[in-house]
Amino acid sequence: MRTVEWHDGRVRMIDQRQLPWNFSYIEYEDYREVAQAITDMVVRGAPAIGATGAFGMALAAYQCPAQVIGSAIEYLEVAAVILKKARPTAVNLAWAVDRMMRVAKDELLYTTKDVINAMLAEAQKIADDDVLINQAMGKHGAALIRNGDTVIHHCNTGALATVDYGTALGVIRTAFEQRKKFRVLLTETRPRMQGARLSAWELKQLGVPFEIIPDSSAGYYMRKGEVKLVLVGADRVAANGDTINKVGTYMLSVLAKENNIPFYPVSPTSTIDLAMPTGDQVPIEERSADEVRTPYGNPLIPEDYPVRNPAFDITPQRYLAGIITEFGIALPPFKESLPRMVERSTQPAVK
Repeated sequence: MRTVEWHDGRVRMIDQRQLPWNFSYIEYEDYREVAQAITDMVVRGAPAIGATGAFGMALAAYQCPAQVIGSAIEYLEVAAVILKKARPTAVNLAWAVDRMMRVAKDELLYTTKDVINAMLAEAQKIADDDVLINQAMGKHGAALIRNGDTVIHHCNTGALATVDYGTALGVIRTAFEQRKKFRVLLTETRPRMQGARLSAWELKQLGVPFEIIPDSSAGYYMRKGEVKLVLVGADRVAANGDTINKVGTYMLSVLAKENNIPFYPVSPTSTIDLAMPTGDQVPIEERSADEVRTPYGNPLIPEDYPVRNPAFDITPQRYLAGIITEFGIALPPFKESLPRMVERSTQPAVK
């Protein structure tokens, strides 16, 4: 099952808004529709958004009417701006789009057909590499899970949040495939309920034991001594280790620190932004108040009540035990360990 893929000249993705009630695909023939799908959260999760942006750029090349390279590049530069604006917090989107533009501008490409073929090949490589990277992170992180553990997980970080397999849920999946006996507490992750809807759906498919808990009850289970590990994803990691992730992550990290529970983001190196000194410089997406007032069309809050709806928050690096990457676990001080991990990502293959 691939969350996003190229299919007969279209970008096809699972409509995550319909899960767990209905499983369906949507196909797009225009890169602007792909950008809107990212904004509307048809697809979500930093690695999946990155791959979708790459396929969106390939689609832009595919639909470009220009017959000469110069005009095609101008068309693609407009597409790049539109796609990157779709969701600004997750660094994977800009990373993938910029990577695609570098391919488009390769001086060894002489025709627009060359550009199309090269960009489609690059998008497919980004997608295929994502699966290998997730599997590598799963192997490194699974060593942290012991028999009998209870793990808290926030939001959705599984196959649906990536091209396939998953980041933090990929760690859980690997540990389960190693026949370890443990259970997972899934936070609902309000207001869009990614934990209760998507993570629960994924774990149910895999057969992993889980229970859904209200976001506000995580501290209750931590204080009782039930929780041994907290695993989350990351939409961006700053150079100092500050981690930007789904709103509610910061609260979990503080509670974990208070209760001496190790807290680990699981993040591919493509999510590490060494150009961003700390998390405070990262733009935080504010989403529609309707997601809080009328979740999934169910009116809960009167329209004249003020609402704020940040999609992400910033977890200071001091609350992290480490950051799980495809090359191992980066440990504090992150200003030293993260550049080493990123440097290894320039090597030709994941080890």
